[in-house]
Amino acid sequence: MIIAALTLQSAYGQIEQDKVLHFLGGNLYGLVGAGVANEISDGDRTWTFIGAVGGSLLIGLAKESIDQKQYGGWSNEDLLATVLGGATVGVTIDIFKKKKQRKREQLYRDAIKSADFRFQKKFPTETIDINSLLVLGMSSTVLEK
Repeated sequence: MIIAALTLQSAYGQIEQDKVLHFLGGNLYGLVGAGVANEISDGDRTWTFIGAVGGSLLIGLAKESIDQKQYGGWSNEDLLATVLGGATVGVTIDIFKKKKQRKREQLYRDAIKSADFRFQKKFPTETIDINSLLVLGMSSTVLEK
């Protein structure tokens, strides 16, 4: 009984190890796919995610095709683990890009506020009536006397 339990646990551990490797492979090729899609689409978030999932799907299909030909065993679970690895990378990239974009927008807003404040301090916003004396550099109080 104990030997059967140890053998079963060892087999279960091997299956889980295989899924982890497929997941990591999906991460790697998802990252490559996301990078390529990001460059082609000029940073479009949707295409970057599609590239991540597509890259992992392509490598997963290739791996399972090889397994089918060599070992006669196609595994949808392995393919799913690979694609989930790519999807995880796609979501992670999207989260960090969004955070970076929000930070950049906040820096821009802060810079505009700061520039507005400095501009208002240096240059008065009140209007001045311009007449011919003012243009010549003379005070308008000359006319009042």
